Amino acid sequence: MMRMRMKKAAVPKAPMGMSGSAAKDVGDSIDWEVRPGGMLVQRRDPAVDQESAPCPKIKVRVTYGSSLHEVSVSMQATFGELKKLLAPETGLEPQDQKIIFRGKERDGKDFLDLAGVKDKSKIVLMEDPMSREKKYIEMRKNAKIERASRAIADVSLEVDKLAAQLSSLEALIVKGKRVAENGLVELIEMFMRQLVKLDSIPADGDAKLQRRMQVRRVQKYVETLDVLKVRNATQNSSSQQPVVVTTKWETFES
Repeated sequence: MMRMRMKKAAVPKAPMGMSGSAAKDVGDSIDWEVRPGGMLVQRRDPAVDQESAPCPKIKVRVTYGSSLHEVSVSMQATFGELKKLLAPETGLEPQDQKIIFRGKERDGKDFLDLAGVKDKSKIVLMEDPMSREKKYIEMRKNAKIERASRAIADVSLEVDKLAAQLSSLEALIVKGKRVAENGLVELIEMFMRQLVKLDSIPADGDAKLQRRMQVRRVQKYVETLDVLKVRNATQNSSSQQPVVVTTKWETFES
């Protein structure tokens, strides 16, 4: 709908008794708009309209896909206000809606009556293609994070079982008992396999943080096993100086 600010146009006459210059100033300070029938009227101020007397309501028929919705709305409402009314009915947020009336997409700031919307008028509602694409991308991203989280949770469960074995071996060694070195070596290898699994999981966002936490957890267990190996080997040999083993991690810091 065409709206314009008219400075050189025939406007309604100024109130009687007003001088020519004053009348001209009043005319220049008023915003005018052309209605569908060609009538020149003062441009409407939505804030003032809300404070004025309630405007009669109309019922419009909105088609969305295979659904038909009949919505009661003020005849002087905007298409943006209509979108808000349609949100709970259709499940589409106002910013995701695209309203078509008389073959044209309507801006949210346009008024219904100025666009020619009347009682029982038919309006077509569509989902904005850009919004649909964004939702699809977001859905794929969430699905990827969910898959990563499940994979990390599976590894965490395996690490819990290995940690229980580590605790049992540690308790024996701390008490001064020697355990089979092969058992310690095999446990280290099993922990390392879990590190490889974690390293192969593509992760973003929260899932990436979860993976990093599990990586550091496994690294700590491996370092503990290295120390236990040394202590187990020197068990019952008090003359030998204790050895501290530090594992350098490069591949799995992510």
